[in-house]
Amino acid sequence: MAIFKKQYQVKPNTVGFLYRDNIFEQKLNSGYHEIWDWKNRTELFCIPETSKLISITNQEVLTKDNVALRFSFNVLYKVTDGQKLLSQFALDRQVAYIIQELEQRIYNIVQLYIRNRIAEMDSETLNEKRNELTEFKTEEMEKQVSEFGVTIEQAQLKDLTFPKSIQDLFAKHLEAKIRAKSELENARTAVATARALKNASELMKDDENIKFFQIIETITKIADKGKHTFMIGDINQLTKK
Repeated sequence: MAIFKKQYQVKPNTVGFLYRDNIFEQKLNSGYHEIWDWKNRTELFCIPETSKLISITNQEVLTKDNVALRFSFNVLYKVTDGQKLLSQFALDRQVAYIIQELEQRIYNIVQLYIRNRIAEMDSETLNEKRNELTEFKTEEMEKQVSEFGVTIEQAQLKDLTFPKSIQDLFAKHLEAKIRAKSELENARTAVATARALKNASELMKDDENIKFFQIIETITKIADKGKHTFMIGDINQLTKK
């Protein structure tokens, strides 16, 4: 009776979907399966269960202020409902071609959302926040790809490339901001120093002890330059002693 059986293999990390007479019959897990098929009318489609990466590069878009730039992004997706996926595509070809068409549709959906998001922002904001603009996954995006039995795990911007002329303008703008910040700090330091000197001057003005030390310092400097005689105190008191 083995001649009426057909053996199918479902490889690890995939799930098999068995069709009989072009109608879905059952799901098969990893392993070998012997299926009754005396009319030779069964067919198996194996769909991967693991996450897959789509990498898209060199896409062009205009920003809100009409600056043309290029961007790249990655999409990590996973098939969560293989039967639903197969119901959306013609099954007159191998699974590899079905997956290829699926990825093209995912690419079109994600690209549209990312392009629209970038087009809503001006170039300067994009440049300043480029490290924050990584995750572009949205509920609307998820809803669209779910029609294929797929979920998007990540939709991340990989890089932004501005025209050379715009990069030069950003560099000059950054240099000017750094210079202005440095000059502001210097001005703040000068003001703080002047304020400290003024406070010290006010403190010294009426302090007799400080005045005495100033006199001693002045006498010392004069004495270093030659022989001098200094009389300190009341001369009458010195004569009596």
